[in-house]
Order: sequence, then structure tokens, then C-alpha cells
Amino acid sequence: MPLRPIPSSYDDLSRRHGAAYKWIVLTIIGLGTVAGVLSTSSFNVAVPAMTRHFGIGQDQVQWAMTGFMAAMAVAMLPTSWLIDRIGLRRVFLAATLVLMIASVFGFFAPSFTHVVLARIVQGAAAGVLQPMGVLALVRLFPRKIQGRASGILIFSIALTPAIAPALGGVLLERFGWEAIFLLGLPFGLVSGIAAIYLLPLPRRIEPRQFDWIGLGWLSLATVVLVEGVASLQHSGLLSPWTLGQLGLALVSVLLFLRHALRLDAPLINPRLFGERTFAMGSIVSFSYGFGLYASTYLVPVFLQNVLSYQAAAAGLALLPSGIALVLTLPLAGRLADRFAAKHVTIAGLLAFGASFVAFALEAGRISYAEIIAATVVGRIGLGLILPALNLATLHQIEASQLGQASVVTSYARQLGGVVGIAVIAVFVQWRESVYGLSAAGLQAAYSEGFLLLAAVFALALGACARMRSDRAPACS
Repeated sequence: MPLRPIPSSYDDLSRRHGAAYKWIVLTIIGLGTVAGVLSTSSFNVAVPAMTRHFGIGQDQVQWAMTGFMAAMAVAMLPTSWLIDRIGLRRVFLAATLVLMIASVFGFFAPSFTHVVLARIVQGAAAGVLQPMGVLALVRLFPRKIQGRASGILIFSIALTPAIAPALGGVLLERFGWEAIFLLGLPFGLVSGIAAIYLLPLPRRIEPRQFDWIGLGWLSLATVVLVEGVASLQHSGLLSPWTLGQLGLALVSVLLFLRHALRLDAPLINPRLFGERTFAMGSIVSFSYGFGLYASTYLVPVFLQNVLSYQAAAAGLALLPSGIALVLTLPLAGRLADRFAAKHVTIAGLLAFGASFVAFALEAGRISYAEIIAATVVGRIGLGLILPALNLATLHQIEASQLGQASVVTSYARQLGGVVGIAVIAVFVQWRESVYGLSAAGLQAAYSEGFLLLAAVFALALGACARMRSDRAPACS
């Protein structure tokens, strides 16, 4: 008997799998995103080992993280266009394959330069993957259940940073820092195989042109902004190099705005920010990314450098917070569907910020139990933020603009992560140079680092308070 062809279009696959098909699509994309996010957060626990192995400082090793994050932020921007142009299945498979190849290359990297190169390629692949979940959410799910559907995305975007330090710490102690490059491979492999059979090919090819000039200006702005922040440590705020990088970033943004306002279909339509809720939500997304990724970097390093925990113990201290996040997810999704998303977001921001205040106040004498308690409170807040923030930010956006708006919020979150990691690494090293490397000096430096994160969340609360309150979820 001849073999039946595998269904390839969304309509065919939807008929075969019924109402569950949209959940299948979101789950596959979520698994692929897990592989990308693991590449981000598992790396942080290896920072002390890598500084010793290569004989470099935090201001240098942070380029392996900020290079990843910068590439990730830039690569998000063409995702919506790529999906329309060549289809969800092909884009997902290509990004997953590149991510896995770069991970294997990083495992065998002979020098720190090769490590950075592997991280940049990993970041670009992960950047293409990350907006796919939000795009699928707003395109496939009806308005009334988008909060619950967001729970799957939280597993990939928020849960993974909570459990990755524990997994990465165990791998690091048993096999060396190189092994952390392989942590995301199983997820990439499983999601890639599933995508071949279950993700749809496009109904039709969209011929619209891509705004490559806009992408160039925003890419330049992202890269020089990160270098400008990083150069604060080795060059100082008022040095020609630092001011030049920050000035070039500003000029690049202005040139992008000038370019975008002249186009009918720019990469990012600046007019989106004329809607106050979207503009404020983008600021909150940036702040959220800043705090999430900066804290994921700072906490494991603090536990090892200040409190002298081994890598595995430092990672395991964060594991209960991952469990707390899992338990929060069902409640968070339902709250986002039933109550004003703005108010749920505020509650999450308060809890996440409070965890940083606890670390700052108890930095020198915090016990293992207090570490667990503080991180659990923070991850509960984290679980509340993400589904509500997406819905609160997008609910005023017209359906025709939801694809671009979804990419913008993901980009804002990742750009916040890029700046957050760079700022916190440079800030802590600067404070170490002021206070010295004694036990008391290290405690003071990291305490001020946590206070900086709390201040960022205070600013995010101010922006969130200015968002319009709407009990209804985002438009589909």
C-alpha cells in the first residue's frame, strides 16, 4: 500500500488533530525556546570557572553573555517576516539546527574568542525562536484563553532561567564548564523532530519586502549601546570612546526613526508607540528583561564569590524557586484572564523587586534558607508578570499590527537583558574596585548591585501604573 503523505498545511494538520492542534504548535515552539533560553541562563553559573580558566575578568567574560543577548535581540526583528516569507516549519527547523550546531562548536571551543563566537551564533538562533511563541499565541488562540495559553510560554521564557543554574552547576562540577553548552541539545532535538511532522508549511508565500536598512540601523544601535555600557569599566563615563559609542547608538536610533517614518511598512512602526499602553508596556518589558537576566547572572556569581558556595550548591539553592514558579503558572494564567492585566503585572513586579531588596539588605549574612525564601518570592512575582504583561501591553493594538507589536515587546525584553547583564557586571566590578576584594568589600559591592536591580523595578512600577486598565485580555 502506498504511504499517505504527511499533512503539511495548517488546515490539514488542524483537521487531523482537532482543537488540540493549536496547543501542539505552542508546545513545540515552547520546547524549542527552552533550548534557546537554556543557552542563556545555564552559562551564568560557569562565569567564575571561566574567569579562572581563561585568566580574564568579569568585564571580559560578560561579552560571552552580552554578545549572545545582543545577537538574540537583533535576530528577533525579522522573525515575523521570515515566517510569512518561508513558513513557520522551515524557520523553526533552521533556527533549531543552527542553535544545536553552535552548541557543539562551543563545547569544543579552544579559546575564549571561539566561545564568544559560538555564543553569538547561539544567540542569533535563539532570537529567531523566541518571538514565535507570542506570534502563535496572538494568531491562534481566542482572546478569552490567551492568559492560560501564555503559561506554556512561561515555561520556556521564565521557568528555564530558574532551573538552569542548578542543572548547569551539576554539569560544571562533573564535566567542566564546557558541558553547559550541551544542556539545550535534548530540547532542540525533540522539538526539531516534532516540528518536521507537526508544524505547518505556509498556505501561501508573502512577497512583501523586508526593511533591511531599518534592521541595519537597529543592529548598529544595539551593538554600540552594549559596547558603550561595557566600556564604562575600562574607559570611564566621560572618555571619548564611551561617549562616542553612546552617541553613535543615539544617532543610529534617530536615523532609524527618520527612515521608518518614510516607509509604509518599516521594520518597527514608530507610530505604535503613540498608544500609551503599548509604550509604557514596552518600558516595563525592557525593565523586566533587565532585572530577569541581570539577576540570573548576578545571583549565582554572588553565591559563589561572596558566600563561597560550590557551583552545584549555588545552582541547587535556586531550584525551589523553579518549583514555586511551576506552581504559580496555572494561577497566573487564570488571573490574567479574569482580572485587569495591569494589576496582576504590578503585583508581580512588587514581589520580584522585593526579592532584590532582601538580597541587598542581607548580603553579608544571608542564610541558605533565606536565599531560598527570597528567590521563591522573586519567582512567584516572575510567574505573575509575563502572561499579564503580554496581554496588558497588546490589548490596545489593532489585529493587523499584533505580529509586529509582539516582536517589539520581545525585542524590548531582550534589549533590557543585554543592557542589564552588561550594566550589572560592570557596576559590581566598579564597586569591587572601590571597596576592595575583602569579604566586607565584596558584600558591599554585591549589595549595591541588588539595590540597583530593585531601583529598576521601581521605575517599571511607575511605567506600569500609567498603562490603561482593561479587564479584557488582548485582542486575537
